[in-house]
Amino acid sequence: MHAKKINIAIDGFSSCGKSTMARDLARKLGYTYIDSGAMYRALALHAIRKGWITGTEINEEALRKHIREISITFSPNARGGQDTCLNGECVETEIRTLEAADGASRISTLGFVRKELVRRQQEMGKAKGIVMDGRDIGTVVFPDAELKLFLTAPPEVRAQRRFDEMKAAGITPPPYEEILAAVKERDLRDTTRAESPLRKADDAIELDNTRTGIGEQLQWALEMFHRIPAKE
Repeated sequence: MHAKKINIAIDGFSSCGKSTMARDLARKLGYTYIDSGAMYRALALHAIRKGWITGTEINEEALRKHIREISITFSPNARGGQDTCLNGECVETEIRTLEAADGASRISTLGFVRKELVRRQQEMGKAKGIVMDGRDIGTVVFPDAELKLFLTAPPEVRAQRRFDEMKAAGITPPPYEEILAAVKERDLRDTTRAESPLRKADDAIELDNTRTGIGEQLQWALEMFHRIPAKE
């Protein structure tokens, strides 16, 4: 663990590489990485399996009734990263589908869902030494985070990344145009929802990573970290 213990909030649009940056930064600093998006995806997966989310409907009543019973945890994996567990079952692969992503985007507009997951995330951050990425970490979850970073890139660049990522993971991607349309729809939903919309915190440092490699991005984040004075 790095001697300096602070909370780091990384926000930004979908497929901006937030998770990669957050994971790499946490590993470098010996901090705990929390993928807040995975929590929404896991909850959405549970709701899809239960039939609470269909193509057009969300059974809010069932979700509201059972949300406190749904356990979402993280466990280290052999690759040096971490897997998301839903009620004790590893669901890391299942939550990375477009269906789970869409479900997550839809349930994240519900006030009671955000309230419950934010409560859990804030609980995790009490001990400090956390790197968390998402849409509202610097604005809602950790408004007092000592370091806030905001990542952005044009939708076309992010759609191509999502396409390439799926191929690399051995998943047959839908056509690029379909992914681009999903990315744009997601942006609209994220930025216009009533509950904790995606926006850059006033004190966040922005990086457009269109032409920034993963290694360069990490160096930039480390540089920002070292600028934060250690508390006495």
